[in-house]
Amino acid sequence: MYPEIEPHETGTLEVGEGHRLHWEVCGNPQGKPAVVLHGGPGSGSTAGTRRFFDPEAYRIVLFDQRMCGRSTPHAAEPDADLSANTTEHLIADLERLRVHLGIERWLVEGGSWGCVLALAYAQRHPERVSEMVLCALATGRRAETDLLTRDLGPLFPDAWARFRAGAGEPDGDLVEAYHRLLMHPDPAVHRRAARDWCAWEDVLVPEAPPNPRFADPDFALGYARIVTHFWRHGSWLEDEQLLRGAGALAGIPVTLVQGRLDLGNLLGTPWQLAAALPDAELTIVDAGHRAAGALAEAVVKATDAFRS
Repeated sequence: MYPEIEPHETGTLEVGEGHRLHWEVCGNPQGKPAVVLHGGPGSGSTAGTRRFFDPEAYRIVLFDQRMCGRSTPHAAEPDADLSANTTEHLIADLERLRVHLGIERWLVEGGSWGCVLALAYAQRHPERVSEMVLCALATGRRAETDLLTRDLGPLFPDAWARFRAGAGEPDGDLVEAYHRLLMHPDPAVHRRAARDWCAWEDVLVPEAPPNPRFADPDFALGYARIVTHFWRHGSWLEDEQLLRGAGALAGIPVTLVQGRLDLGNLLGTPWQLAAALPDAELTIVDAGHRAAGALAEAVVKATDAFRS
């Protein structure tokens, strides 16, 4: 990964419905534009993702999606209203940010939920995407969220028992049950639900230490609220929509990077996505779900290849 850098430009962008996005630009102001789509949904951007790009070659754009990070309002606020935070809103926000920054086309990089959003955005606006680098691959299918919330339970029986018990409805829809608890007005209820949700997410990345950001109660609450909000609505995507629509990306070079130890591989998503995308190259590395180590190195290799 490239050395740490600081942004040379930051700002906020009004995108409607009372929402303001925090954005930053770093690297070469005259460089090749690239935008980073963070995961979650709701995790917010991190300084580490700046290091995926050669700062001499790229104009690197990071931003916090609606209601997370430094964007306002925040999902952890007591009266949080998530109704104007959908995949359609985020696609429109990306276009507003591109126009605001005066960018004609940009490389789109994203991991996990960022991969889902990148595919949805590129299928809607293929003429605005020069290349794509996607990692920790996902397509927003219900089977993927079912895998993470229920089907992996037998691999971690003790942790899953605690996760089910935290929902209060162990035989029902766990995402729906957790979302109700997370939106409960009593802080004791919604903060406990956030801890339980984030503890289970940590279990699903056994190759990595616990996510340090989950120790922040406000981060954990906002994150869990946004994740369950999107998942209970199927991310506002028809099932298999992004796989069926992949043909729209013909002519756009796509590098897919996946960790061999990522539990999402059990559904075959990386291979299905590679087969569906007309101009994709799939790289499998010895890594898990988080963009660190070999996974991060492979992402850097991909962005290096697209520098010119």
